[in-house]
Amino acid sequence: MKEEFKQHLNTQLAGIRSAGTYKRERVIVTPQGTTIRVADGKPVLNLCANNYLGLAQHPAVAAAAKEAIDRWGYGLASVRFICGTQDIHKQLEAKLTEFLGTEDTILYSSCFDANGGLFETLLGPEDAVISDELNHASIIDGIRLCKAQRYRYANNNLADLEAKLKETDGARFRLIATDGVFSMDGTVANLAGICDLADKCKALVMVDDSHAVGFMGRRGRGTPEHCNVTGRVDVLTGTMGKALGGASGGYVSGRKEIVELLRQRSRPYLFSNTLAPAIAGATLKVLELLAASTDLRDKLEANTKFFRDGMTKLRFNILPGTHPIVPVMLGDAKLASKFADAMLDRGVYVIGFSYPVVPPGKARIRTQISAAHSPADLEQALSAFKAVKQGLGL
Repeated sequence: MKEEFKQHLNTQLAGIRSAGTYKRERVIVTPQGTTIRVADGKPVLNLCANNYLGLAQHPAVAAAAKEAIDRWGYGLASVRFICGTQDIHKQLEAKLTEFLGTEDTILYSSCFDANGGLFETLLGPEDAVISDELNHASIIDGIRLCKAQRYRYANNNLADLEAKLKETDGARFRLIATDGVFSMDGTVANLAGICDLADKCKALVMVDDSHAVGFMGRRGRGTPEHCNVTGRVDVLTGTMGKALGGASGGYVSGRKEIVELLRQRSRPYLFSNTLAPAIAGATLKVLELLAASTDLRDKLEANTKFFRDGMTKLRFNILPGTHPIVPVMLGDAKLASKFADAMLDRGVYVIGFSYPVVPPGKARIRTQISAAHSPADLEQALSAFKAVKQGLGL
């Protein structure tokens, strides 16, 4: 590597450290769970995993993964259309379709890949995609890969969305793209209003439901159920890496013609190894558990309300809502990092979020509640937040 380029990189890294936005990865030496242990440390309460339903630590899910390895092997060493499709993959696609109430489903190695292979396949230069400004990076990158005209509308702002739809009236096809839940804020997209505008303007609707599938809605079917628009969303993408077991893997689910074309043309699907059998088997068990009972999503709902009420009483600046993502707004990046370190000292694992993950000046501690948290866990977390706030003079 040339010395000039090495110096260029070191200058950028020094700037990141100076700004307080350098991200140090804590090493965990236990399985994911409500309580974890970091290297050379004591057990700590985990308050920032996407383990919404506690299924990452569920013994039946782990047993299903082991059984799948025994029956179908470790991996396929190939892509789907060559020799990488097993009956377990078709079973999972069918079960996801049934669970989500859609027409068909296609599996990907991650939701990032699902979003990366979606827009380029469906849209051309004659088309337009209109994307919420706070959409996940995978949606943004997926849109960059396609040749459609690109527009952004203000977050969850239906008036701005309608203006962009009018502006793109001459496009052949128009696709509205939004997160179902915006991951940094825990805000739920106004899908009813979006679908109404799409119907009015003859546009398609795409929703990334990664932070909702499994627990949002009366039966945990995600934001379409939560917003009473099931069947009105054309394309759903999501992950098995959060509420649905916490491993990896993603999917696109929706209109059968869309899914069929993705199987023929979507590059991440055609050129990436198929989903590991262990993940497919574990996810089938997850869907079985969620179809049998809503106990976990009900417990998560109760835990979220308890924690949000407690943080409000402690006069923390938390973004309002009902989602288990509970952002504690601190503003300053260095303060967020310092706050997170002090929480770890008190036995609670949280992470400070700062630029470029969130906008400058919007640094925060993003807490995430799980159905696996006990009342004692949540009381411990509230006590730690109170103590650190007082200790830092906030």
